Amino acid sequence: MDVKTNNERNKEADELKKEHGKHRLLQVTYAFIALACLALYFLVRFHVFDILGTYRQTLQNIALAAFFVFLVLMTTKIVEAALVKKSQEKAARYNLIRLIDLLSILVALLIVISFLFKNWYTAAVSLGLFSLILGFALQTPISSLIGWFYIIIRSPYRVGDRIQVADFTGDVVEINYLDTTLWEFGGNYQTNDLPSGRLIRFPNTLVFQSPVYNYSWKKFPYIWNEIPFYVAFESDLNFVETTIRAIAQEILGPEMGENIQRYKDLLEQTPVDELEVKNYPFVAFRINANTWVEVLLIYLVEPKRAAATRSKLIKAILPELGKQPDKSMFPKTSSR
Repeated sequence: MDVKTNNERNKEADELKKEHGKHRLLQVTYAFIALACLALYFLVRFHVFDILGTYRQTLQNIALAAFFVFLVLMTTKIVEAALVKKSQEKAARYNLIRLIDLLSILVALLIVISFLFKNWYTAAVSLGLFSLILGFALQTPISSLIGWFYIIIRSPYRVGDRIQVADFTGDVVEINYLDTTLWEFGGNYQTNDLPSGRLIRFPNTLVFQSPVYNYSWKKFPYIWNEIPFYVAFESDLNFVETTIRAIAQEILGPEMGENIQRYKDLLEQTPVDELEVKNYPFVAFRINANTWVEVLLIYLVEPKRAAATRSKLIKAILPELGKQPDKSMFPKTSSR
């Protein structure tokens, strides 16, 4: 069930190739700019631009600072290109690149302060006081930035995960320093788990205020799903159960049995009391309020394939049960 198709592999390979090419282009660009800044520094230092007068030293500091800044940016892109080339997991690679970008910005800022301010200690104190004052005015963005660090370190969700936070449900497409973007599924206009086409953006600070439901947990990226069928009391329930289970086993494949075992192994690692996990796929019965027997097919499925799998099962099970109408009696409308 979780085996990638050739098309998916080719698509990921193309995306990695484009991303790697983008980083290489930025490397070359930053290298040329750094060399240009270094050349400007030496031109100014050797009095080529004496016409600048007292501004010569300032321009010299700016050129040297710019050289080191673009050198840092070039090094950052080299590291990021190496990460992309190693083809690590997409979500982990995304988080690492974001973290490296943030560190490079901080280093570049430190370089600028060091070269443009002679008394850097006084500048640091002034910057600290300014940051303290600014912090009171920007509490929400700062909290969201702290939330970003929490998301990176604790990983309540990653890019590509299907999650629910507060009233927001969707697939994570981007995790910025201040907010997270979801591609909504379901929503107000649909009753299934297909994408609605709308984007949801919420501040990262929401992870401290609301529970996070992750349907794509790395250790076990599956959810339990169920399909109800309704038959009459006079139906042959053994036939119904056997037929539904056989079709489900054929469609879901042997991988589901392995996933059930993984689920049991995870339960054993927790302090939770032992729970009874039925062999897949499990068929349960209960009495419906409309005087019908409700037959529930319970199975594991990947969250993003839940709708397609459910439709496939229904289209295969109903005709098979309909071949024996005397054993599986479905609800019928009254004839006129």
